Amino acid sequence: MGYEKKLVGVAEKVKKFLDYFPTLYNVYLVCCISTISGMMFGVDISSISAFIGTDQYKNYFNNPGSAIQGFITSAMALGSFFGSLACSFVSEPLGRRISLTFCAFFWCVGAAIQSSSQNRAQLIIGRFISGFGVGFGSTVAPVYGSELAPRRIRGFIGGLFQFSVTVGILIMFYISYGLHFINGVGSFRIAWGIQIIFGLVLFFGVFLLPESPRWLAKHGYWDEAEDVVAKIQAHGDKTNPDVQIEVSEIKEQIMIDEASKSVTYATLFNKKYCLRTITAIFAQIWQQLTGMNVMMYYIVYIFQMAGYTGNSNLIASSIQYVLNTCMTVPALFLLDKVGRRPVLLTGAVLMMIFQFCVAGILGGCSKPVNSVDGDSTVKIEIPKSNSSAARAVIAMCYLFVCSFACTWGVGAALSTAANWILNFAIGMYTPSSFENITWKTYCIYATFCACMFIHVLFYFPETKGKRLEEVAQMWDEHVPAWKSASWKPAVPIATDKILEKKLSVQHVEDNDNSTEDDHSMSNSEKAVQIA
Repeated sequence: MGYEKKLVGVAEKVKKFLDYFPTLYNVYLVCCISTISGMMFGVDISSISAFIGTDQYKNYFNNPGSAIQGFITSAMALGSFFGSLACSFVSEPLGRRISLTFCAFFWCVGAAIQSSSQNRAQLIIGRFISGFGVGFGSTVAPVYGSELAPRRIRGFIGGLFQFSVTVGILIMFYISYGLHFINGVGSFRIAWGIQIIFGLVLFFGVFLLPESPRWLAKHGYWDEAEDVVAKIQAHGDKTNPDVQIEVSEIKEQIMIDEASKSVTYATLFNKKYCLRTITAIFAQIWQQLTGMNVMMYYIVYIFQMAGYTGNSNLIASSIQYVLNTCMTVPALFLLDKVGRRPVLLTGAVLMMIFQFCVAGILGGCSKPVNSVDGDSTVKIEIPKSNSSAARAVIAMCYLFVCSFACTWGVGAALSTAANWILNFAIGMYTPSSFENITWKTYCIYATFCACMFIHVLFYFPETKGKRLEEVAQMWDEHVPAWKSASWKPAVPIATDKILEKKLSVQHVEDNDNSTEDDHSMSNSEKAVQIA
């Protein structure tokens, strides 16, 4: 792109500045620093969900109605939508590290504005700016991790981003829970101000990170790219077969990228690529339409419907966040062990069942009310006398969260514009949905889960254990999704062992040629000396 050429000088100066600092090469530590951007998203979720039911928040912001509260909550997702779009204009010409610093900068600015909010408008602006930063981080951090990580742990490293989201939710919710005992506006102001700490840790942590080897290679820094790969994967040994294979794949990918510069967005929707594009987009869309963010953003409202208010509501809500974090851990290993399709299909069925259960219990056991604990958004409540029904609703919510966390939670990364715009829509309209159609809201999300199951069953191929070339060949041959797990290419793709053998032979030949050249030069020098 033309603008990239104009930024070459800036990119060079930024790179030189960041390279002055000592660099970490432990891939787990490096990715833990970069995925702080995911933790920020989690922090943002619980920093608002913990306070929307408190008297301090409602009194100061004049008890926002369902529409206003929906916009306050979803302003972060709207900012993330624009941030994810803007990220590519920074990440490609200037590098992954500078994109992470943008993430940290906008996050800190937004958190400062939120903490000092005098009215709803300022709060919305602050959340939008913080979201803009999260959009940068959620786009570049998963890419950065996948570009650095050895292939054998790429799935695990990719799942770390989602895990960091759950950790952020958990940490911030308990901080907010402790602060909600403070009377007055200090409760939420301190909580929102604490968010700045996460941004500062990421900002200064970036100075210790290596640049992505793929970005380095693409911009002509081949020696540095090979050096980073060697230090990450083999403690600096450039002759290691894994390092040689990785470098050769980077070269091949850059050649493909150069050859496909003429490809436009319209190409993604031609006959050959349309189904692939739709599948990729819906992997993000379905993740939002499961209803998980309803549970994350508005769990306080849901438990108010079950008759829980005040401190008991917050304690019950916190258990959900603990379960979300704990159940994400086994999921990091599950995808690479059993495959993507079984995990996604099982998750869709379980979430559909639990959503319908919540709807059925609330529809059959709740009574209409004008408000609950001062919240006019909540229009139904299970009577105190029916505690078994209330506990059943909470149990179904917990089971739903567990089902999501160990299936769809790490099955699709929070990284695309499609994901964020759906996130915004759900955050915006869920309070109004609770107010107008109450328990039927859960029926809508349960139906989405059913549609999701059908879509995955017939159109999502299994990619476990397959190279990118094999996946592309599978699409070209129109292999039915339900047969993709057992599919084998008619023309076998070269395995790592074959590539390793070829690279070893090439390495020996290069050394032989180098020796011959040195010998020839030595004879020439002797001839000159004799003359």
